[in-house]
Amino acid sequence: MSPAPKKVLALAGGVGGAKLALGLARVLPPERLTVVVNTGDDDTFHGLHVCPDLDTVMYTLAGLADPERGWGIAGDTFWTLEALGRYGAPTWFKLGDLDLATHIRRTELLRQEWALSQITQELCRRLGVKQRVAPMTDQPVRTVVVTEEREMAFQEYFVRRGSQPRIRGVRFEGAPQAAPSPQFREALAGAEAVVFCPSNPVVSIGPILAVGGVRKAIATFRGPRLAVSPIVGGQALRGPAARMLAELGEEASCVGVARRYAGLCDVMVIDETDRHQAQRIRELGMDVAVANTVMRTDEDKEALARLVCELAGL
Repeated sequence: MSPAPKKVLALAGGVGGAKLALGLARVLPPERLTVVVNTGDDDTFHGLHVCPDLDTVMYTLAGLADPERGWGIAGDTFWTLEALGRYGAPTWFKLGDLDLATHIRRTELLRQEWALSQITQELCRRLGVKQRVAPMTDQPVRTVVVTEEREMAFQEYFVRRGSQPRIRGVRFEGAPQAAPSPQFREALAGAEAVVFCPSNPVVSIGPILAVGGVRKAIATFRGPRLAVSPIVGGQALRGPAARMLAELGEEASCVGVARRYAGLCDVMVIDETDRHQAQRIRELGMDVAVANTVMRTDEDKEALARLVCELAGL
């Protein structure tokens, strides 16, 4: 009798996380991959429950994501948002007309007392996504950014203010009291490898690790644990990861990311640009793999995913 195929738990948030999730989805059978996604930056706009990271991963796996913006649906229009603006409603958070259908349906099902994880499964099924995509928790968690001006919800800091106010700290309201979603618990129990996708370690992976019991579960996980650095040459490929690390007094580099994952990760994958940093990461107790981590094409995504799987012994 052949052994059961090894399953992978990928932790993701944002565009970089979605890219590697797509690569993993292309090299692994659907039943072997669970992608658990950050929900700390979920928010309410125009009365609708919006899950930016969940939707980015879902649209990417469904082949709908806008490759230029990196978020939303390709070819979407913004007529509804324009009309809302005429009525004096705020329009700084860009929700496209097709994208709105997702938020309307999600909000409708939440009002019918569906759990967010159930809703995510239903939306993925309708979009033809065969991999299991799950929120980190079914309970509300809110990422709050403490800036030099005042405290802000993450979307206000990131989108409305363009990550401009200097930050002094970040906290995840509700995370310690929240439980992992059922699919997350199942994946933690049944996966044979954990992959930290190249997502912002502060506000994409940070909220996932803050959910009750998750950090301990990953710290004691017996299989290989791998991470891909989202910072290349001291710069984040997308988003404010490097700036946030620097303003928090941490090193804005792949080494700074590795320090965040110390005790949680066995192998750190860094870009060729950062080869000179490898020894510093090894001194943190991790092995290092050097590769092209900049995923410009689908071939790049698949190549990086194959390397991750090879390093995990899959």
